[in-house]
Amino acid sequence: MVKAAVSVTTLLLILFLMAFLSGYTASPQHRVFINGSVLTMDENNAVVEAVSIRDGVIEAVGSNQDIQQLIMTDTQVTDLQGKALLPGFIDAHSHFPVAGFNAISADLSPPPVGSTGSMDLLLEQIRLKTESTAAGEWILGFGYDDSSLKEQRHPERRELDKIAPNHPVYLWHSSGHMGVANSVALEKIGIDEAAVNPPGGVLGRDLISGRLNGLLQEQAALTLNDLISEFSVIDYYRIFDKATNEYVSQGITTAQSGGISLPLARALYWAAELRQLPFRLVVLPQDRGFGQQLLAGSLKVEEFNSGRFHIGPVKIVADGSVQGRTAFLTEPFYQNPDDKPGYRGFPAISQADLTSKIGAYHRAGFQLAIHGNGDAGIDNIIQAFSAAQKGFPVTDPRMILVHAQMARDDQLQAMRQLGITPSFFPTHTYFWGDQHLSQFMGPERGPNMSPTGSALDMGLKFSVHTDAPVTPIDPLGLLWSTVNRRSVTGQLIGGEQRISVMQALRAITIDAAWQVFQENNRGSIEPGKLADLVILSGNPLLAPGDIRQLSVEETIVGGVTVYSAP
Repeated sequence: MVKAAVSVTTLLLILFLMAFLSGYTASPQHRVFINGSVLTMDENNAVVEAVSIRDGVIEAVGSNQDIQQLIMTDTQVTDLQGKALLPGFIDAHSHFPVAGFNAISADLSPPPVGSTGSMDLLLEQIRLKTESTAAGEWILGFGYDDSSLKEQRHPERRELDKIAPNHPVYLWHSSGHMGVANSVALEKIGIDEAAVNPPGGVLGRDLISGRLNGLLQEQAALTLNDLISEFSVIDYYRIFDKATNEYVSQGITTAQSGGISLPLARALYWAAELRQLPFRLVVLPQDRGFGQQLLAGSLKVEEFNSGRFHIGPVKIVADGSVQGRTAFLTEPFYQNPDDKPGYRGFPAISQADLTSKIGAYHRAGFQLAIHGNGDAGIDNIIQAFSAAQKGFPVTDPRMILVHAQMARDDQLQAMRQLGITPSFFPTHTYFWGDQHLSQFMGPERGPNMSPTGSALDMGLKFSVHTDAPVTPIDPLGLLWSTVNRRSVTGQLIGGEQRISVMQALRAITIDAAWQVFQENNRGSIEPGKLADLVILSGNPLLAPGDIRQLSVEETIVGGVTVYSAP
């Protein structure tokens, strides 16, 4: 881990140099936008014509006539020509800068994101990587999806050994909850045939021989923190640069880095403060390490928080992923292998440990974000948080239940009563909707995945997210999925769970800000709030089915234009 610390320190020095060379762009003293469709996202969802911003803050909102009266000789005037102006999109849950990981790894994503639809194509990409990688150096891949491959299976250790006998290889599953290692990688990380499953994790084994097949699931899987010492400074920079460009070009004005370590948090803090991040950032400390230091008091949130950087809730993972078949369900998966007919996933943490962790953070006054996909996993979270609330009642805890993918109606009701707010993942309906109906959940449970409609009916405030890099950081695609709920093949996935465009917009602006206690300074276009804005090529309210055809024309953070479409 010493090597990791040196690499992060070097990255910080690069950021200081970049900041010195690039300089800082101050916001124009006064800028107005006129002749637009301004979707304010205020409490009345008002739509107005014009906005005035001054010194990076929204000054006034109203009609063209109202705002034109404020124009002076030095005012920068933008004629929107009918285009839509919205609050900047708030990333309610993703993993910045991991979304840029493909800058240094093989992209194994299946269509429609990538082109890896078969095992032959996947293995060929890894073989090509070996030709440009020195022996002994890591070969990494990201985004393969066994349910989308023609062979409907994971790659195996023996296949990777054959094409990369002299390199450690690790391929991340698209869910991020598992991966496959070859023999060199297993040896390098200290896993041999005598190894046993860690708590909350699984070491995959061949059904016939019983030998390790390379599949590492949940707590047995590698994370980027495990490999961070293997990355060069150039690797860091390429990941950071790609992710930054992707986020800002999609209209993100507040990004999130969910479940990160302290060294990465420090690097991102300085990147934000030195304006090498063009947007604001909310980070979720991972429970292990960073979160425990906050809990012990050896670190203080106040050491980090600023106008550009905010320490959000501590993240705990309670179960896995539905498409990875590691989510914890009350009933078995719709289709299971013959040798596992009653398989329903497993928890990533015991109920006793989950209850203890949640209780400790809750009593200490920390907000929590707990990952739960399967309904049994969600039961565990609700039970643990209910115990914490009984022991130490908090009026407005805003505990975020991340994904809440297979939440039942009774669980949504319990969330509302306990002060839990879900952050749903509706792009699942597009990327894995077909598989949910045919393989994972079946025709009865599958349509209710990411139940935004039910939550809205119950008066439960929520956000929606992309979980990038699991799916691309694409707010307009997320908006389209939330409103239309169509799969890759066009199949409707739970029509009763569709919500209006305006409500979906709130879930990626003001309600996403509210979830992390930032609603007073961002998330809507109202006087006194930060001038974090996005200009779209058209109005999403006018044609809900065509939202994906819209594009981001300009991203503005604190009054500064940080992205303009070519």
